[in-house]
Amino acid sequence: MPLAKNEYLSDSWKDGIFDNKVVFCTGGAGTICSAQVRALVHLGANACIVGRNPEKTENVAKDIATARRGAKVLGVGSVDVRNMQSVQAAVNKCVGELGGIDFLIAGAAGNFLAPINQLSPNAFKSVIDIDVLGSYNTLKATLPALVASAQKHKSDGKKACPDGTGGRIIFVSATIHYTTTPLQVHVSVAKAGIDALSATTALELGPRGITSNVIAPGPIGGTEGMDRLSRKEDLEKAMKGVPLGRYGTVKDIADATVYLFGDAGNFVNGSVLVVDGAAWRTGAVNAGAGFEYPDFLLEEKTVSGVKGLKQSKL
Repeated sequence: MPLAKNEYLSDSWKDGIFDNKVVFCTGGAGTICSAQVRALVHLGANACIVGRNPEKTENVAKDIATARRGAKVLGVGSVDVRNMQSVQAAVNKCVGELGGIDFLIAGAAGNFLAPINQLSPNAFKSVIDIDVLGSYNTLKATLPALVASAQKHKSDGKKACPDGTGGRIIFVSATIHYTTTPLQVHVSVAKAGIDALSATTALELGPRGITSNVIAPGPIGGTEGMDRLSRKEDLEKAMKGVPLGRYGTVKDIADATVYLFGDAGNFVNGSVLVVDGAAWRTGAVNAGAGFEYPDFLLEEKTVSGVKGLKQSKL
């Protein structure tokens, strides 16, 4: 069922600004990434989203396609971003069926709650592999198409390219590693790695016309992540730690995406765009999970009451 536009995109943007563009998105069946892609499709782009679950990925792709009459949205399932061959096959399918790749959103991620003394090396490695290695594999596989797009859509900053923008990358990160967050050492390390990957990409590929930036979402309401990592009874209490007094929406992230991929973001490169209502600056360490610091750690309790957890011990 088509979503109302105001659920995923503001009225700030002109229809058609991404006509004939193609976006490739890992983690595209997730709550946040699907909204990012839906906004781009609404504004003219075609898309390829990839994920692990074939049925879910294909269904989300069909739903995203309702954002614009005539939109082409491929849903490619059974893709493991940790495996370069798997990612490359999806990229080849995207280029073969849609004609190229102009925009990349690297959004595949893993997360659960666990303190260090209950986190196994394999569990730690799994998140690093999905987030960091997966983002790197995705970058490598899409790079030839992105370079070609960047060369085709050059802009001197004074006059917009008549064919629009191209050769743009967004890595989806987080804010939890800015002040660090208990129970999230694996994710904190992974997201710091993604930030570094994007910054280096900006330096190395900027001369080829490619921009690479990070969007760092804060607490976004109604997402799978918030549902898995927080107890419902704690969410209202945690919202008091957001200076703007509300949780973010997927529309907030989608609008940031349009900005970075559009003509307005021409000179933005190597940056981290934090979209969190200044939540990270409050220094809250419980992140809505309701586990009181430091008592929870000192008592060596086991995480409970949330869907996203690990209980494997060293």
